Amino acid sequence: MTSLTPKAIAALLLVGAADFLLFHQPDGIALPLFCGLIVVALVATAVRGAVQVRRVALVLAALLPMVEAISPLSMAVALFGLAAFALSLSGRLRVGLAGMARQVGALLLGAPLRLPRDMMRARKAAKRASARSGTIAIWTLSVALGAVFLALFGAANPIIDRWLALLDVWLLLDLISIGRIVFWLVVAALVWALLRPRLPRLPRWLRRKAPAVMYPEAGKPAPALQGTEAGNAAPGGKAEDAGTLRDVIFSEGAILRALVVFNAMFAVQTVLDASYLWGGVALPEGLTYAGYAHRGAYPLIVTALLAAGFVLVTLRPGSALSANRLVRVLVYVWIAQNVVLVISSILRLDLYVGIYSLTYWRVAAFIWMGLVGAGLVLIMARIALGRSNEWLLGANLATLGAVLYACCFINFATIIANYNVMHNREITGQGYSLDQDYLRSLGPAAIPAMDVFLERTPGLETAGRMVMEREIEKRDFLARQQNWRAWGFRNWRLARYLDAHPVPVLVPTP
Repeated sequence: MTSLTPKAIAALLLVGAADFLLFHQPDGIALPLFCGLIVVALVATAVRGAVQVRRVALVLAALLPMVEAISPLSMAVALFGLAAFALSLSGRLRVGLAGMARQVGALLLGAPLRLPRDMMRARKAAKRASARSGTIAIWTLSVALGAVFLALFGAANPIIDRWLALLDVWLLLDLISIGRIVFWLVVAALVWALLRPRLPRLPRWLRRKAPAVMYPEAGKPAPALQGTEAGNAAPGGKAEDAGTLRDVIFSEGAILRALVVFNAMFAVQTVLDASYLWGGVALPEGLTYAGYAHRGAYPLIVTALLAAGFVLVTLRPGSALSANRLVRVLVYVWIAQNVVLVISSILRLDLYVGIYSLTYWRVAAFIWMGLVGAGLVLIMARIALGRSNEWLLGANLATLGAVLYACCFINFATIIANYNVMHNREITGQGYSLDQDYLRSLGPAAIPAMDVFLERTPGLETAGRMVMEREIEKRDFLARQQNWRAWGFRNWRLARYLDAHPVPVLVPTP
């Protein structure tokens, strides 16, 4: 139990730091500072030789997005980095993004149970160690007499009495609330799981082996039958019939026919999109470009995902189908058509956004479509290079991680606000009317876009309302920035802008 003492002390100190930095405080630099303290605690309590400069650099890079701005995405990146760093220091981190992601997920899912389990084990160990209880008894006399001596010194020395008066016990009790205790417990559970990272065991039903088959004449277990033997052993030959039917459905001839049919169907869809979206062909009566774009943007992505699943199931690495040149060519053509469909979906969504404005969900849809397209290209690369599905999973996770990490540094609220302001009917004379309620919901990041709108349309009736909303957002933002914990690089840039533009410009520039 003595080996746990440094980690227990570190956990208590981190809980106290979290209370000072985070509890009922605005979002800002305090959170990456707290995560930096976790890194320091992990390094200080690590086994000698486990800490490497490269590992520390990687976990600090995972904390950088929170310095830019606090968001669910930046916090997720930081949490993943901290969990991976803790596992690497304990020597449990696997090589490869796929295995790493599974381990981090298992660690975080088991985090709430780690602290209670260790506390129960510590309690049992303390009961078994009589020397431990003796040590506590020895300290009882010192603490009791020390409290008496401190009270006497307070009565005899006015300076000590003044120090004791500052310790308002009732005030300390008032500060403790149910919410604060829950916050301490959550932080303690997370911190302890990182200080003592352990991967949960798989349940028994996931680790059980195939049942053995008994020989009636010998009464001894025989190895479980596998493959076609198990199918032949089934009563009535039903398993054999099922296996034969499955072999026919997924035979080489069936896959070839399916790929020919799928390529033909996708070619028709590609030609239609090329005609209506890029060729300038008039749409049927009653159908607008917005309706055409909206109906096809998301179903085509589902189509691409189903196609990817079909390829992964039928063309397993090392199978006979993967070695068939004609099958490979048809698969390449089909995946290329799926990539074209993804591009078509992006163009459809762009048309829709041009008519109905930009939102967070539509930005997420653009990113998602790009990731689907990249995944299709990686499937083609896996087939061409003869790699495994594990390699494909790792490549997709690397792509996803790189995209999400880059998104942490992009101010999407500002991009959405600027786009909606510069493409609305009040400024361009066509398209959608500016949704001021949604613009304000974007928060203080929309203030520069509001200034552009007010500069371009000073005589608009709604200009006064926008000025009032701008000042409310500015006042609330500057009030939060008075607390140093709320500092962030993005907030700092906005504060500099507000210093340079204290009031909106209501006169159009020549």
